[in-house]
Amino acid sequence: MNAVYLAQDPTLADFGKDPWWLVLIKVAFAFVFAVLATLLGVWFERRVVGYMQVRPGPNQVGPMGLLQTLADGLKMAFKEDILPRAADKVVYFFAPTISVICAVTALSVVPFGPMVSIFGHWTPLQVTDVSVAVLVLLACSSMGIYGIVLGGWASGSTYPLLGGLRSSAQMISYEVAMGLSIVAVFMTAGTMSTSGIVAKQGDATQLSLFGTQIPAPGWYAILLLPSFVIFFIATVGETNRAPFDLPEAESELVAGFMTEYSSLKFALFMLSEYVSMVTMSAVTTTLFLGGWRAPWPITLWEGANSGWWPMIWFFGKVIALVFVFVWLRGTLPRLRYDQFMRFGWKVLLPINLVWILVLSGLRSIEDWDTQGKLIAVGVPAGALLLLTLLWPSRKPQPKETVQEQVNNRPHGSFPLPPMDLQVPPSPRTRRVVAEREPANVTAGSESREV
Repeated sequence: MNAVYLAQDPTLADFGKDPWWLVLIKVAFAFVFAVLATLLGVWFERRVVGYMQVRPGPNQVGPMGLLQTLADGLKMAFKEDILPRAADKVVYFFAPTISVICAVTALSVVPFGPMVSIFGHWTPLQVTDVSVAVLVLLACSSMGIYGIVLGGWASGSTYPLLGGLRSSAQMISYEVAMGLSIVAVFMTAGTMSTSGIVAKQGDATQLSLFGTQIPAPGWYAILLLPSFVIFFIATVGETNRAPFDLPEAESELVAGFMTEYSSLKFALFMLSEYVSMVTMSAVTTTLFLGGWRAPWPITLWEGANSGWWPMIWFFGKVIALVFVFVWLRGTLPRLRYDQFMRFGWKVLLPINLVWILVLSGLRSIEDWDTQGKLIAVGVPAGALLLLTLLWPSRKPQPKETVQEQVNNRPHGSFPLPPMDLQVPPSPRTRRVVAEREPANVTAGSESREV
């Protein structure tokens, strides 16, 4: 009996049978995972970015600076909570909690592992699962934007309002591309249940390479490579992470939608951002990276996907994706708003629509193995997509001189100051020069006398 359960994938029939105390344990575990992952995620990001910038990062509070995030959280809790005079008090208070609740709720349908024994009860390592769990994930990611928009509106200030409106436009632009990527997943898996999608990715296929049959994983990141690339880009845009962190662009909006927030409310907005990053990494792992299943060559061990071991593989994949989030922040500059919107509507959306059409045509071919044809078409298509995204869009133009730029100005443009215009020195500079001039004159007369 135990051997059967150790190798069993959870199904929809396995949910709804747990006692109430076991359900509370699962809910508490999901919440603690979100909070701890946020605390460690902030420390992890600061350490990695510090390493990229050749500086130590946090290393004073606790071993290796691990308690620095906790100290920052306590500092925020004891800061003065300022309420703007023009703010809508009710909406201003509840807006940060909406973002946090939506980010944590998405973890309820994410499978952390297979069937295990907890105090004598066989149960899946997942809070719950439904036949439309993928739609629950989409709903949670969409509802989280309401917290940002309402927070910007309720502040009663211009800059937060602009940041909140940018978030709504950003969500609309990239939610469509994300939804189409998920369409490719449940078209291939035949189910919208997250546990069912993970189970489908456990099926391996045999590929012929130079006459040799080699096993290939059934991960949708390989079979549906274009969908995986587009989904992850849309995920970065959904979570307002660099290079898509336009709602809080400091150079344009001071601090974006949370300019007027302080103390614990500001901490909740910061918490929601990092919880969303961890949650979307877990969702990406579930939909495209095999979920809790071990990667090759760990799969050569028969017990790799049984018991509590799968949680280690799941957390390892989540950490790898969080590292990619941090890597992007430490590498890429922020896009302009027009570049950001153009990229979502004119690049990601058309490519995704064409790929869905190609995928539908491939599934209609009956005399060809499904996974084999997806790998044969999906991998080259994904490589072509990556090459297209990374290829420079225009040739570098020769740099014009200042006079050429002046001559090429359109007719009727604003007049330019003279090219030899010198900026007058500041009053402090004039005062310092005046103080030094008598000493220079004395030194000059003495040298002439000698």
